[in-house]
Amino acid sequence: MTDSLPDDILGYRFKNQGLLRLALTHPSLSGRENYQRLEFLGDRVLGIVIAEWLYAKFPDDKEGRLNRRLSALVRGETVAEVVRTSGLDRFILMTPGAEQEGTRTKVNVLGDIGEAVIGAIYLDAGLDTARTWILEQWASLLETDARTTKDAKTTLQEWAQARGSILPAYTVLDRSGPDHAPVFTVEVTLENHGSASASGVSKRIAEQQAAHNLLTQLSDGGPA
Repeated sequence: MTDSLPDDILGYRFKNQGLLRLALTHPSLSGRENYQRLEFLGDRVLGIVIAEWLYAKFPDDKEGRLNRRLSALVRGETVAEVVRTSGLDRFILMTPGAEQEGTRTKVNVLGDIGEAVIGAIYLDAGLDTARTWILEQWASLLETDARTTKDAKTTLQEWAQARGSILPAYTVLDRSGPDHAPVFTVEVTLENHGSASASGVSKRIAEQQAAHNLLTQLSDGGPA
């Protein structure tokens, strides 16, 4: 572990540095308070901020679609992606044993850390500041998941079912990059209707983008 923490965290400077240290402290450090209570708080703050953003962004969406969008953007894997791509994972405080077990790269730990940092910012500066920080860190995911792909996997599945086709099949073609910043390449195949591939920082994002690419091909006059 390391006790060296940044002066600011992805553009936010804490007034109370103790909150930042707490948010980055893994439970393996017995005898110290850890991030778990902040994680509980941050999860709720993240949920309300993203829900508010979706409510304003998609005024025509019904509750079910809003819920699907929300689930995709606040799930643990998504929070872990934000932590990995930002480099926040390198500041997690843990025991050498936890380090050797690969704890720093575990999706559930990275997700917990991301939520704990949000909770810490909320306590340090309030909801408006937490909202600004979340929307900045989630910007690319908001665009990719909530606008461009528009739950493309579900749309592609519905497209196939409407035509009596076998459901789409997803295959991981490649995984590259270091453990803390992997890149997945996924191909989606729809029998008798073609295939498409895409890359992303998680299998979920790559699958969504691949589905979006195949839908685009089909709408442009590909096999139908």
